[in-house]
Amino acid sequence: MSIEIQKNIPLSKHTTFKIGGQAKFFCVIGNINEIQGALEYAKENKLAVFVLGGGSNILVLDKGFDGLVIKIQDTRCEIQTSDKIFVGTGLSLAKVVSESVKNNLTGLEWVAGIPGTVGGAICNNTGAHGKSMEDIVEEMEVIELFNYDKGIWVVKKLINQECNFSYRSSVFKKEKKYIVLSAILKLKKGDEAESRKIVAEYLKIRREKQPLEYPSAGSVFKNPKIEDLVLKKIFIEYPELEKIVKDNIVPVGWFIEMLGLKGKKIGGAMISEKHGNFIVNTGDAKAEDVIILISLIKQKVRDRFGVQLHEEIEYVGF
Repeated sequence: MSIEIQKNIPLSKHTTFKIGGQAKFFCVIGNINEIQGALEYAKENKLAVFVLGGGSNILVLDKGFDGLVIKIQDTRCEIQTSDKIFVGTGLSLAKVVSESVKNNLTGLEWVAGIPGTVGGAICNNTGAHGKSMEDIVEEMEVIELFNYDKGIWVVKKLINQECNFSYRSSVFKKEKKYIVLSAILKLKKGDEAESRKIVAEYLKIRREKQPLEYPSAGSVFKNPKIEDLVLKKIFIEYPELEKIVKDNIVPVGWFIEMLGLKGKKIGGAMISEKHGNFIVNTGDAKAEDVIILISLIKQKVRDRFGVQLHEEIEYVGF
C-alpha cells in the first residue's frame, strides 16, 4: 500500500472551527487507487471511516474520531467544453470559482467566499443567494460502499437526478454509502469582467454580515420551513417578519436575535454578535461548549416560538 497511515492527528488543525480531538488514524489521498488502499486498510483493521474535505460545516467531538479519517486532496480542474468543468472533489471552492471566472463561465459566482471543497459542497448541497450545488452538478464519479468491511465497493457514475438533492442535503449525506471522487459541473458562457463584479459583491456581503474574523463551521442551523398556523401566530406578535419570510422559510438568525442570544458565550464558544446563525471559536472553544450553545438555542426557539431547529453542521465522532 502506497499511502501513509498516520496516527493520533489533531483534527482541530483540519477543520475551519479549529475544534476537535485526534483522529486515531489519518491519511491523505489524491486518487482512486489511494482511496481503495485506505478502504482496504480500514477493512483489515475493522475501522470506521470518515471522509474529510476542507473541514468546514463539521464539529468534531473533543475525544476525537476512533477510526480512519481519509482527507481527500484531489485538486484536478479541467475545462472540458464551452460550458463544463471537470473537478476533483478535493478542489477548494475558491479555486473552482476562480477557474470558472477566468475561463468566461458563469454560474458559480454565488460560491465566492464559501470555505471547503467541491466534495463537501456536493454532499451538503451547499447553497447561497438562492442557488445551490444541485443547480450545477451534472454527473459524479463515486465509490459505492455496499459493505466495505467485506471489501465490497465499486466505482460508478451518478447523474444529478440520482443524488436525491434537497435543502442542504443529498443521498451522500443521508446514506453514507458513497465517496464522491469527481464531478462535472455544467455552467454557462459568461463574461469574465461581469463575473468578477458579481464575485466582488458577494464577497463584500460576506465580510459585512458574517464573522469571518473568528473560526467557525459556517451556518449552524438550517433555516426552518414553518407551518402556516405556527407562522401566523408569530406574525401577530412580529408583523415585520412577513417582509423577510419567503415560502414559509424563516432565517434562523432572526429567531436568535429576537431571543437576545447574540453574544451569548459558553467557554470559548460564542453566538456571533454579527450573525446569529454562526457560533464562533473565540480562541479555546471545546466541542462541548458548542454543543451546549446549540442545545440552548434549540430549546429557547422551541419554547418561545414552537419551532424545532435542525443542525446544518455535521457531528463527527458522536
